[in-house]
Amino acid sequence: MTTQNSNAALIGGTTFHDLVSAENGATYRVFIYRPHGDAPKEGWPVIYMTDGNAVIGTAVDVIRAQADYPSGTNVAPGVIVTIGYPVDAAYDPLRRSWDLGVPPGKTYPPFYENTPPVKTGGAEDFITFIEYQIKPMVEATVPIDRKRQALFGHSFGGLFVLYSLFTRPSAFTTWIAASPSIYWEDRAIEQFYPAFAAAPDTNAGAALYLSCGAYETENLAPFQIGAPDEAERLAQKKVTLNDVLAIEMRDRLNNLPGRPISASFELYSGETHMSVLPVAVNRAIQHAFAIRKVPSD
Repeated sequence: MTTQNSNAALIGGTTFHDLVSAENGATYRVFIYRPHGDAPKEGWPVIYMTDGNAVIGTAVDVIRAQADYPSGTNVAPGVIVTIGYPVDAAYDPLRRSWDLGVPPGKTYPPFYENTPPVKTGGAEDFITFIEYQIKPMVEATVPIDRKRQALFGHSFGGLFVLYSLFTRPSAFTTWIAASPSIYWEDRAIEQFYPAFAAAPDTNAGAALYLSCGAYETENLAPFQIGAPDEAERLAQKKVTLNDVLAIEMRDRLNNLPGRPISASFELYSGETHMSVLPVAVNRAIQHAFAIRKVPSD
C-alpha cells in the first residue's frame, strides 16, 4: 500500500510517500527528490539513503546547490530517495535498530521506561523491502539508470550498507558507509564477508566509500576533554574502533583477488560520530552523482 502526499513538498522537487512493507507490515516514509528537466536517455542516477528523516533536507540542499555548477563541483543532477519513518523527529531509534541491525540480532533493554525492548536483526527484511517495493515504486514514476545506483548509510546505516554489499552485491554500484558500526554485536557483520570474498567479479567496477570523523578515533573532541564522561568515552573508543575497523575493511577488500570492488577511506576533520552526518551526506551526493570518477586510494 502506498499513500502519496500530493502537497508534501519539503523543498522544490521533493515529495514523500507512506509505504507499507510486505516484509513486516510496518509503514515507512519514503522521501523522493527528482531533478527538474528531462532525464538523460539512460535515466537518472539515483542514491538510496537510510535514516531518511535525518538526511533528506541536507541531501536535497547539497544537490540543488552543486548540480548547477558542475565544473566547480563535479556533481550532476540525480534522484535522491531516503527511507525513514512517519515521525516528525530525525530518528525512530526503536525501528532503526531493527531495520539496520544485521541478523541474527539480539534483544536489549528499552531505550525509555514503559517502551518496548530494543531488537536488532532486521536488515534482511529491510534490504528486501528496498529491492522489491521501494525501487519498483521509484522506477514506475522516475526514469532510473540501473547502472548508477548508490546506497548510503551512517552508523547503523553504514553497517547496513556493508551487510547489503556482502549479501546482495549486484543491488548497487556505489556503496557509501559513513561511520559504520563494524564492531557491533561482536562484529556480527563478519559472518557475511566470506561468501562475498569467495565470489570473484560479483560486483566488478563497483566502489565502496568508507569514512568517519576525526573524533571517532582514539582522540576526544575538545569539548569532551575534561567532561564528566571523559573516561567512559575513552573506554568506549577502545571498543568501537571506527577508524581502525573501517581501514582494515578497506584493505581487505582491496586485496581480494581480482579486486571485485574498489574501496577507499576518508577521515573528516573536526567531526564526532553525530556531527559527521551532514559532511558524510555531502560527500555521498558527490560520490553518487560524480561526472568524472576519481580513483580511490
